[in-house]
Amino acid sequence: MKKIFSRPQCMTDVRTHYCPGCGHGIIHRLLGEVIDELKIRERTIGIAPVGCAVLLYDYFDLDIIEAAHGRPPAVATGLKRANPENIVFTYQGDGDLAAIGTAEIIHAANREEKLTVIFVNNAVYGMTGGQMAPTTLIGQKTATSPAGREASTAGYPLKVAEMLANLPGTVYVDRTAVNTPANIAKAKKAMRTAFELQIRGLGLSLVEILSPCPSYWRLTPQESMKWLEEKMIPCFPLGVIKKAPPKRRS
Repeated sequence: MKKIFSRPQCMTDVRTHYCPGCGHGIIHRLLGEVIDELKIRERTIGIAPVGCAVLLYDYFDLDIIEAAHGRPPAVATGLKRANPENIVFTYQGDGDLAAIGTAEIIHAANREEKLTVIFVNNAVYGMTGGQMAPTTLIGQKTATSPAGREASTAGYPLKVAEMLANLPGTVYVDRTAVNTPANIAKAKKAMRTAFELQIRGLGLSLVEILSPCPSYWRLTPQESMKWLEEKMIPCFPLGVIKKAPPKRRS
């Protein structure tokens, strides 16, 4: 019998630490597939965040550096400038990128750093206990907004993708999700596009991925997929926000 599905070569054979129904496992798989298909494993360096994906280095058999909370774009900038032949990516959650790391991602994008950013948005702080995040929806209940987020006191959900798309230093911004097979396929395509642009030597690309967090949404994995579809996507519409520049004809 022909084997048609296996673990990406750049991923390790370890047991997951993620909660049942978490989207990080899907996203890791897509990332591994893209790195393998582009044949860039030997020159790829990943920057792990502080958050649920803090153990990113356990899942990938490639060079990964752990950065202080919110600082992956700064660490990635130093690595890429010192080693321009390497492919450098950051993998960040909404707390790491959109809260404590807001300044880092904005200025890295504004400087047109040649990086690939994978931004996982689950609208809540997962690792630290389910507190309200910058991306928490209006009315969403969390550990620190038990009555639901109110715009008058906590502001509105921060739309990082739209914000960065306005900067001239970004070359590609896309928002995807991992709630359906079709959206998972689109997420992989977006990741591949982002890495291809870095291979071409262009500026910063960001792929935002809406991901379920059953544990702190207080829902079952099945209910979480429905909540993502009905609540998150209307707030964070899917699709390309900034198109990638076309390849030049020789």
